[in-house]
Amino acid sequence: MPQGLQTYDYLVFVLYFIIIASYGFWIYNRKKTATVNTTDFFLAEGQLTWWAIGASLIASNISAEQFIGMSGNGFRLGLAISAYEWLAAVSLVVVGVFFMPVYLKNKIYTMPQFLKTRYNETVAMIMAIFWLFLYIFVNLTSILYLGSIAINNLTGGQHFHLIMIGLALFALFITLGGMKVIGYTDVIQVLVLTVGGLITSYIALTVVGDTFGYGHNAIAGLNHLIKAAPEHFKMIFDKPGPGATQKQIDDYSSLPGLAMMAAGIWVANLNYWGCNQYITQRALGADLNTARSGIFFASILKLFMPLLVVVPGIAAYVLHEHGQLQQQMMTAGVVNQDNAYSSVIGFLPIGLKGLSMAALTAAIVASLAGKANSISTIYSLDIYKKYVNKEASDKKTVSTGRIMIIVSLIIAIIINWQDTLGIGGKGGFEFIQKYTGYISPAIFPVFLLGFFWKKTTSKAAISGIVIGLVLAILFDKFLPSMLGNETLLYTALPTGHGTYEIPYLIQMGWVFFFTTLLIVVISLIDVKGQTHANSLQEDTTKYKLTNAHIAMIVFVLGVVAAMYIRFW
Repeated sequence: MPQGLQTYDYLVFVLYFIIIASYGFWIYNRKKTATVNTTDFFLAEGQLTWWAIGASLIASNISAEQFIGMSGNGFRLGLAISAYEWLAAVSLVVVGVFFMPVYLKNKIYTMPQFLKTRYNETVAMIMAIFWLFLYIFVNLTSILYLGSIAINNLTGGQHFHLIMIGLALFALFITLGGMKVIGYTDVIQVLVLTVGGLITSYIALTVVGDTFGYGHNAIAGLNHLIKAAPEHFKMIFDKPGPGATQKQIDDYSSLPGLAMMAAGIWVANLNYWGCNQYITQRALGADLNTARSGIFFASILKLFMPLLVVVPGIAAYVLHEHGQLQQQMMTAGVVNQDNAYSSVIGFLPIGLKGLSMAALTAAIVASLAGKANSISTIYSLDIYKKYVNKEASDKKTVSTGRIMIIVSLIIAIIINWQDTLGIGGKGGFEFIQKYTGYISPAIFPVFLLGFFWKKTTSKAAISGIVIGLVLAILFDKFLPSMLGNETLLYTALPTGHGTYEIPYLIQMGWVFFFTTLLIVVISLIDVKGQTHANSLQEDTTKYKLTNAHIAMIVFVLGVVAAMYIRFW
């Protein structure tokens, strides 16, 4: 039976903390200069290598959202949740090939800056405010909450608030050093989370092998998972028909089969990886070749993430169905899917539990630091410097950014103190995806058309952002009661609580479609707006790829295709 953390586990964790803190302090002092430079603090301009960029992208992305939220969805949904990871790998390829040349050619440092350059100041200001609210009240807050819950479960379940404050302080320590400290400490963080994650998956599979009489064999354990829970190794869910169980309905609602492939999951991934300050910031300070190499390296790493975060969740499901992990999976008397990963960690031997906790902490802290830095960057460069204090020196701007980091973390702690947003209600991963999905389908068309259609106007962009958000709320909260549960556009499914809802990935697809159509129509009507000077510079030669880059892309696409063919 799993046991809690022992002295050696805590020693391993303390060693991890000392290494990260010491390395971060060394990086900070090694490149410290007498003058304070905003692009150095916010972007580490020209100082991150391709492998540091790739590692930082993964470390910033893989957090409690994946280790806890996605592992929980592995427990409930199975391998199908890997669609987010494998299609993210493809999305990174698209970003590296088509988006990054535009950003770097135009020396774009923030996403609002892109919108100002392509459209106007009003579009940039609206989106800067949108992003600040989204990053603070959804992303930063949920990452801190899920991380605190996970580590609290590992350490006995009595210190949630203390752990939350500790994680915030750890992230604060790294973030105040600027992007170069974040970038290079992320290399260690991603190494720790990868090794710790692989060990956890290996042990989980060997426990399955032992439990079902196959011996201490991870491969046999994996084969048994496939046999024991074949429904957990299906990538595409069928639309539920008459007589479907509530679980089948809930599973389809989370991942609506082929319908989500039409647009929804691509909107979520391409917007996240290509139009997200939190992510693109890692590559915006590099040259194109370095940035692309880092992005494609991250794409390759993404392929292996389901092994680290989804397989342990499936193992927890099979073991739970066999009568194990009954107590570990419970929260307030009911089975909580988000306990799956911490439950599996309990099987690790002394010392390795500490390493897994270090891996989990590495993922959480790296994401918190990256998100806090992005909040700081947008506020300092796109709001404070433009509207509050236009004459602010670099030193003043950086100090303001540091204050914003502290403020945002304090806000996240206050919100999470009593789980004000209800993050623990439906599973952390879905909470983030759903509420980010309110914004993504309204924002992504503005970027996409801004990149590739010169006639897109500022008036159309503003209209698309505002009406797109209204459409997202309409689809999510009102359409089933207004138009019924079955229309040509959607099928609203029963939630099991007396209400009906449209699967959020289908909502995102339709909101993206109508927002794009609206922007195109308004742009064509707004003839005067088409004369607005589009300040984006173009260089079609930037789309050419090296042979090494082509090889990396072919590898990514081949692996994703193989996974879908095998587990369709």
